[in-house]
Amino acid sequence: MKKLTIASSLDKIFPDSKDIYKLESLSMLKNEKKAFQIVFSAEKGERISLSLHSSLSEYLHFSKIKMIKSGYDRAKNADNYYLEKREYYPDLLEPTDIAGFTADYDGLNAVWVQISGDGLPVGNHEISVLLGEEKCSISISIIDALLPKQELIYTNWFHTDCLMSIYGFEAFSDEYWKVTENYLRRAVEYGMNCVLTPLFTPPLDTKVGGERPTVQLVDVKAEGFNTYSFSFKKLDKWIEMCERCNIEYYEMSHLFTQWGARHAPKIIAEKNGKQKQIFGWRTPASGPRYKAFIKQFATALTEYIDKKGIRGKCLLHISDEPAGSMKFTYGKASKIVNRNFKNFKIIDALSSYDLYKSGLIKMPIPATDAIEPFIGNVPELWTYYCGAQGSKYVSNRFFAMPSERNRILGLQLYKYNVKGFLHWGYNFYYSQYSKSVIDPFKTADAGGKFPSGDSYVVYPGKDGMPLDSLRLHVFYDAIQDMLALKLLESKIGYDKTLEIIEKGIDKPLTFTEYPHDARWLEGVREQVNTEIANHI
Repeated sequence: MKKLTIASSLDKIFPDSKDIYKLESLSMLKNEKKAFQIVFSAEKGERISLSLHSSLSEYLHFSKIKMIKSGYDRAKNADNYYLEKREYYPDLLEPTDIAGFTADYDGLNAVWVQISGDGLPVGNHEISVLLGEEKCSISISIIDALLPKQELIYTNWFHTDCLMSIYGFEAFSDEYWKVTENYLRRAVEYGMNCVLTPLFTPPLDTKVGGERPTVQLVDVKAEGFNTYSFSFKKLDKWIEMCERCNIEYYEMSHLFTQWGARHAPKIIAEKNGKQKQIFGWRTPASGPRYKAFIKQFATALTEYIDKKGIRGKCLLHISDEPAGSMKFTYGKASKIVNRNFKNFKIIDALSSYDLYKSGLIKMPIPATDAIEPFIGNVPELWTYYCGAQGSKYVSNRFFAMPSERNRILGLQLYKYNVKGFLHWGYNFYYSQYSKSVIDPFKTADAGGKFPSGDSYVVYPGKDGMPLDSLRLHVFYDAIQDMLALKLLESKIGYDKTLEIIEKGIDKPLTFTEYPHDARWLEGVREQVNTEIANHI
């Protein structure tokens, strides 16, 4: 006898899961992506054939949910809002033909079903699933309304050197451009509209004295003593690719090393007819050589950007995650960048409110667990999270976290009118400090250093195509929740929209306070959809 049921996209299904909540219906707007899970009991290796009947059949996309070994899944200071500790967690979405596939586990297996596509038919639909003599179904209501255009600037750091290391191609080869575009398109499909653009090899997650593969888009030529010329042909090709993929913003890579801005990034130049590294770990950040270089580079880059007409779409970085104790070195770097890049937006992940108040940066990006003093006190509120945000109940996307903890971010971004969100790991396939390449199918924790799920949301598939994680899809649900709230606000106003979110909860919603309940979160979204339908 097969146990067959339909579960919510927010429930992580393990082979031994008990008491699965049965999802009977859901609603969506006609340009959304929505998902549910078909859950069934089987023996490992058993051939499974699911048949499905629905007027939505052409809009359904199927993936087996595969378990990935976790390793380090939570920090010692983790709060108690995690799933039970496991060796493996459901994460990889492997596209499959449901008419015939193999069960991977003894016990419960799950198929991820995504509803998406152009021209979703408005109205009520039923999806019926058959497995042998067992049957289950779900009702889908498609509302005659569209999510508005996403205004949130969302960047999830895109690491082309990791693609080079995994697939074995050279920088800027034909395969480089092909695979990079494949991964970028997938990122855009799930909400990313801003891309980390490696003017020079990004000085991120690199051990002191070490280096990552060169992915420098700007060609530099040393013409003489402290004199340089620049070519932007590769950057031109990058921007053309990004425009094809519907990228809207360019997050220019950091001009100084991470955690304090003490050094220059690795920069390669043609010198006496040969390619040579001219700056790096041995280069003092505020020394005369690098300051002279930045001045000339800024002039050339600004002229290029203005010729392209994209100044308003460009975001510049100084150094990533400076602490208050780094005020002196970060301050020197900040002055160099601000002096040479006037009237540009300059952003950095920076959670020290005192450092922000010192005036060294106008657009800080505080972590979600440090955002409170910044709320209402910065011109544009941004936020980020990374592996360090695993306590205080803040949202994150680790393997071991329940999916509603991933998705709650959408309501939080809406309430606080957050303008931008940053995460560092779309496809980071290295160990910590980029010391070695990891296999993300086998090592999800960057060599035991980051909580599993922190460093990537897509897996490297065959033929240079990414494979999705369920966390990628759930995060996009958060973005869709935010956009649905924006749509409702346009009809009933902000205050009444916020009332729907906070109705019946004990405390106002914050980045650390919210109900730890998937059913509550789904209920809020269904109520929002009902109100949208009532105001069409």
